[in-house]
Amino acid sequence: MTHSTAFWRGWRPMTIGMVLLASVGLSLAQVEPPVASKMPKDVTVHGDRRIDDYFWLRERDKPEVMAYLKAEADYTAQYYKPLAGLQDKLYAELVGRIKQADEGVPARQGAWWYSSRTLEGKQYPLFVRRAASGPQRSYDAAAPEQTLLDLNALASGRKFLAVNLMQVSPDGKRLAYSLDETGARDFELHVRDIATGEDVAWKAARTDGAQWAADSKTLFYVTSNEAKRRNQLWRHRLDGNGPDELMFEEKDELYNMGLGRSADGRYLMLYSIAKDTTEIRVLPADKPLAAWQVLLARKSGIEYSAEHREGQLLLRINDRGPNFRLISLPLPKSLNVTPAQLAKAKELIPHREDAMLERVALFKQYMAVQVREQGSVKLRVFEHAHPGKPRDIAFDQAVFTATVGDNREYDSDTLRLNFQALTTPATVYDYGMKDGKLTLRKQQPVIGFDGSRYESKRLFATAKDGTQVPISLVYAKALRGEGPRPLLLRGYGSYGISSDPRFNANDLSLLDRGAVVAIAHIRGGGDLGRRWYLEGKLAKKMNTFTDFVSVAETLVKEGWTSPSQLIINGGSAGGLLMGAVVNLRPDLFKAVVAEVPFVDVINTMLDETIPLTTEEFIEWGNPKIAEQYAWMRAYSPYDNLKVGAYPAILTRTGINDSQVPYWEPAKYVAKLRTLKTNSATPLLFDINLSAGHGGASGRFDALKERAKVYAFMLQQWGMATE
Repeated sequence: MTHSTAFWRGWRPMTIGMVLLASVGLSLAQVEPPVASKMPKDVTVHGDRRIDDYFWLRERDKPEVMAYLKAEADYTAQYYKPLAGLQDKLYAELVGRIKQADEGVPARQGAWWYSSRTLEGKQYPLFVRRAASGPQRSYDAAAPEQTLLDLNALASGRKFLAVNLMQVSPDGKRLAYSLDETGARDFELHVRDIATGEDVAWKAARTDGAQWAADSKTLFYVTSNEAKRRNQLWRHRLDGNGPDELMFEEKDELYNMGLGRSADGRYLMLYSIAKDTTEIRVLPADKPLAAWQVLLARKSGIEYSAEHREGQLLLRINDRGPNFRLISLPLPKSLNVTPAQLAKAKELIPHREDAMLERVALFKQYMAVQVREQGSVKLRVFEHAHPGKPRDIAFDQAVFTATVGDNREYDSDTLRLNFQALTTPATVYDYGMKDGKLTLRKQQPVIGFDGSRYESKRLFATAKDGTQVPISLVYAKALRGEGPRPLLLRGYGSYGISSDPRFNANDLSLLDRGAVVAIAHIRGGGDLGRRWYLEGKLAKKMNTFTDFVSVAETLVKEGWTSPSQLIINGGSAGGLLMGAVVNLRPDLFKAVVAEVPFVDVINTMLDETIPLTTEEFIEWGNPKIAEQYAWMRAYSPYDNLKVGAYPAILTRTGINDSQVPYWEPAKYVAKLRTLKTNSATPLLFDINLSAGHGGASGRFDALKERAKVYAFMLQQWGMATE
């Protein structure tokens, strides 16, 4: 992105405070915070005058921008100097709970058992496999181990490393995998010969998803454009000499593409997905040179997923209601389902207003469905021979999350599932779909943890419009005491993503100091099903923010906390939540931690070159349309800052973030510094100059970042010495 010469003639040098801080690292008591120069840019639309003084911070290649970012990083570092001992203590606690040398529960795929291992002191896992033993293909821990990928070796000399994809070919001889070395989601696809451990010469850039054909020589993969929209499907032949072939290009900017495979391995599936519409193309896995066929043509508002069993097509579809139903019909030879055929489909699971059908896991003789019901995620099993007699998998906790796990074998009567709750660490079970027996395979070790010391509760807040909004809380029973306590309230509330009650070992460092941790299950998320999401998006987005305020007010009213003890935390779209609610009620919160926050909503949604923008018109609206602009104008955090007192604020970001660019929180902090009247209250901008949206990639580096956040919280609670 460039600007005219006239624009850059308007540049003013860094302030004296910025220069001093960047060059000599003076303490906060000796120097003022960095002050970004104002360079007014008119961003007015629809006659609503808006002047953006900090638009120039987008120019990361300009030395002035990087100098400002480094000055902010140095200023934050100065703030943390007195907290260094607390950070070290917290980091030791977080690391001390980890069983560093550990192995995941192996999952069988064909003739091999696959798992991952972590090693003492190492940042990244190893992905390994062992040969199955005997005619029953049993797991033998003593069998020789074969390393597929050692991420520690791959990360050597790099500041960041993330793996996005690992797909073993059907014959078990090759591994397709993709790596990102910057945090910007620029994944490069590779193919490795597993026997030799060597990669073939071919590779593909900007990939996101791949699937092998049945011949183990043809690899289909999806690439992204400059705006990181997944828009092209390619075919690569490992035994060919020609260039890769473009098989399909998704032209509609509202859609992203993804690759999948039916559970029986018979069909490859190419998903074109918008926020409210789906279209699937299918290809027989054993016919890689055939043409992909549209399964069910896209229709605005209709979402579906597909499975195949014994010539029958199973569709999870929302044509009769937002919470989806499951239907079955013969798969046409043409692979294309007409409206008439759809109308004659057999209904296996009807739509329910009070429960959402989230996922279907298909097996040869059985089917497991994941259902969101009464605020919990539950599992139900059907036998194809007796579909009218489903069996619920029962657990002894009232509020929990039970989800379909790593199931790779189609012809199996065992369901691998994951279970956890606020007071129960992540647990892996195998469930016998034939005999109903639940077998514990592993509960994630948490060193020093005793679940009996903690308790969780479910409360409800009455929202502005009378809706009952759930709240989940967890605390140490012996430290609950009487009266208000320091409380951390988290929220998200976008994209239909649910903030399910899950165990967080890191939070024990807060709970064991007497803090309460709460989750606001606000609208815009999928916590209570699809309608819950629809009631918190587009024109109804303000419900997300007022719900959160109502939750906070309820926690205060019912004596759990007080405004002087209430800290709130959210990331990405949850960072938008943080900015919006602080603008609505700055008096209600002691402190805010906004991580990779989406706070410059209007400017970002006006720029279609930024990743995610066009596809998210269906989430937030299109600000080029006056009515939809008004929705966003009412809550956009950057545009609604005003003169006044604000809570203590810590914003965190990564320089390579491609989902929420670094300049959003940078601009937010720069502007707020000119409006905030309580200058003694900290306003911090913590930027990782070698990471992206998810922060540090190594597990120990990530824990150092978490210790930093917790140190800020404890300092704000007045508990920095505890």
